[in-house]
Amino acid sequence: MRTEHQTDKTIVAELQKGNKQAFSDFYEMYVDMLFNYGSKLTIDRELLKDSIHDVFFKLYTDRILLSEIHNIRSYLLVSLKNRLYDDNRRRVKESKAAADNLLYFSVHEEDCNIKEKYNIDKENIGTLLQKLTRRQQQIITLYYLEGKKYDEICKIMNIDYSSARNLIHRSILRLRSLI
Repeated sequence: MRTEHQTDKTIVAELQKGNKQAFSDFYEMYVDMLFNYGSKLTIDRELLKDSIHDVFFKLYTDRILLSEIHNIRSYLLVSLKNRLYDDNRRRVKESKAAADNLLYFSVHEEDCNIKEKYNIDKENIGTLLQKLTRRQQQIITLYYLEGKKYDEICKIMNIDYSSARNLIHRSILRLRSLI
């Protein structure tokens, strides 16, 4: 009877040779486990799917280095977690860079002069965004920075249309109260 470790070693050896069927088998063996794990780290299903594919793509392109991996399951889990965290850090960095635009657009809907009135700078906006709840940050990022429509936001965040609109409204009100 073969152990999981022996099966992994066999598949890894075939992967290193460039065997596409072995890669396909390997993918099928671990994709569900990674999706389940990633679902605990993010609610954005599309980001999760992209990140899983990125992990497998990197593994395939760097397959010569597979012999250095002792526990393939742990390697995959850590790689996915790091990929998701890297993407999150990139989004935060982008959101800070675009934070002045975000506040301008969100505030512009009701009061065009609020930016001048309160003399808000980029660092202050980033600090303000960090004071929002995680869900408020997410919906603001999705709507204003990524330009997603309400229908897409509802699917990503698993909420209904009216909840999405209310959450955006409450988030904007919270930003204004912090100014």
